Amino acid sequence: MPSKSSARTAALTVAAVCSAVSAVALTAPAHADAAPVRIHDVQGTTRLSPLAGRLVTDVTGIVTGVRSYGSSRGFWMQDPQTDDDPATSEGVFVFTSSAPKVAVGDAVKVTGTVSEYVPGGASTGNQSVTEIVRPTVTVVSSGNELPAATVVDSRSVPDRYAPAGDEAAGGSVNGLTLRPRAYALDHYESLEGMNVRIGSSRVVTATDPYDELWVTVKPHENDNRRGGAVYGSYTDQNTGRLQIQSLIPAATRPFPTAHVGDVLKGTTEGPLDYSQYGGYTLTARTLGTVADGGTERETTRAQARGELAVATYNVENLDPSDDTFAAHARAIVGNLRSPDILSLEEVQDNNGATDDGTVAADETVGELIDAIVAAGGPRYDWRSVDPADKADGGEPGGNIRQVFLFNPERVSFTDRAGGDATTAVGVEKVRGKARLTASPARIAPADAAWENSRKPLVGEFVFRGRTVFVVANHFASKGGDQGLTSQYQPPVRSSETQRHRQAAAVNSFVKDVLKAQRNADVIALGDLNDFEFSRTTQLLEDGGALWSAIKSLPRSERYTYVYQGNSQALDQILVSPSIRAKGSFTYDSVHINAEFADQISDHDPQVLRFRP
Repeated sequence: MPSKSSARTAALTVAAVCSAVSAVALTAPAHADAAPVRIHDVQGTTRLSPLAGRLVTDVTGIVTGVRSYGSSRGFWMQDPQTDDDPATSEGVFVFTSSAPKVAVGDAVKVTGTVSEYVPGGASTGNQSVTEIVRPTVTVVSSGNELPAATVVDSRSVPDRYAPAGDEAAGGSVNGLTLRPRAYALDHYESLEGMNVRIGSSRVVTATDPYDELWVTVKPHENDNRRGGAVYGSYTDQNTGRLQIQSLIPAATRPFPTAHVGDVLKGTTEGPLDYSQYGGYTLTARTLGTVADGGTERETTRAQARGELAVATYNVENLDPSDDTFAAHARAIVGNLRSPDILSLEEVQDNNGATDDGTVAADETVGELIDAIVAAGGPRYDWRSVDPADKADGGEPGGNIRQVFLFNPERVSFTDRAGGDATTAVGVEKVRGKARLTASPARIAPADAAWENSRKPLVGEFVFRGRTVFVVANHFASKGGDQGLTSQYQPPVRSSETQRHRQAAAVNSFVKDVLKAQRNADVIALGDLNDFEFSRTTQLLEDGGALWSAIKSLPRSERYTYVYQGNSQALDQILVSPSIRAKGSFTYDSVHINAEFADQISDHDPQVLRFRP
């Protein structure tokens, strides 16, 4: 995945452009509608308003929330007089573009044009938000009692996530009549713009830099011992997840800092919105308080003398300007117990995002090695291959790459000249053993599978006289995939295409090694940007060449990353048949980052210990 901050920054630019045009009219141009309508008439029984593009007059409601900040300023109003149809929402957002001149509790009449606004733009595949734009607002009275909040809890939210989209509409659910008692997404859509309430709920994604967190209203849905909600398949999306934002000005009350496993206690209440960054969002007018759930950072055990410890760790765009070196060093020494071989992903060049042609990363790596020594760890040696400038994706100018750190007191590295940014590594058979033609080196760097993406780094190590081949990976990100709350169901995961080609290339290389030496110890590891149940992993495992060792853990512990309330496995360590057959390996997903608001990376490191 791209870093959350960089992805969000790019998305904010898109949001600003979209808000400038206010909304996207998805039906006929506006024209006068003589008869006043109610909010449930505006909302209709599908995701798109039957009145989109039309002028509506004197629509009445009580103001339930005011958003006076950001690019989408306006207010929510709700009709206290409901109809009998559970599919029609009684709330709607009124987009004013500037700070609204209404207050919560005002009874208002609104005349304006009904529109459908797609957060982030239509290309995202997001659902749309029904709004009234270019409004004329009349305050009829103030201080009115708010419509009773609709409770969102484990009893009200269905267990099925979304209906299948209409094939005739390209898989979109927009035109389907809502079935709020059958599907979670339909249930949330039927409450769009309405005043909703949750009770005490467990936090399943920590507070982020944008003052958001995620809770689950279903405390036992795929829960694990650390408080998260594990994402175990494409058809088990965790329906109880809900994003929480606040309408309370930060100067009045700072947004609470929460970690996974904490509890947002008491009542959280406000209008239900739909966000570009996660779909249905409770924009809290009343915000609960955070109770400590006791989640602590994990520490793995040290490897035994005869065990080789191999780890992977995404250090999130590390460059010399960062202030995280000491924290990463403490994690490597203290929490990972100084693994013998450590594959790092997202190591940037010596001047980070400065785009001046620099590709060397010796200063970045050297600073980390020094910090590890200062933290009481070994003085690691290292190997890598500098990429060609701007050829491997990531932050422009950063030239991220994979790097091997290894403890020379425990492991030796077999150096063999010839590996560079553009030369493909090969495998040869020498005296009955597999051998790399170059070490360190890269797998098929000219293959289209690696276009604008990190090329796998391959190295040949020796531990206690036994050769171990290690392939460090950082596959293409999920950028561009449709979200779980997309209007298209099931969502299209377009980024998979490149990862599938990458997985096939790595699998082919491993098969070459095993063809030369059937019992070779091979490890392929890294940030694969895909799940242990994904087709990407299946392609890596093809023909039994590799096996994802995270599957040795109980299902509730298979996660390395937390995204929109789902604890999921993006980082993996795969092993060749000889390692798996020994039956003596242990695997640990060491949870030190992904569940915490004060994280130094958004990924948790993984450690495999085995006896070669």
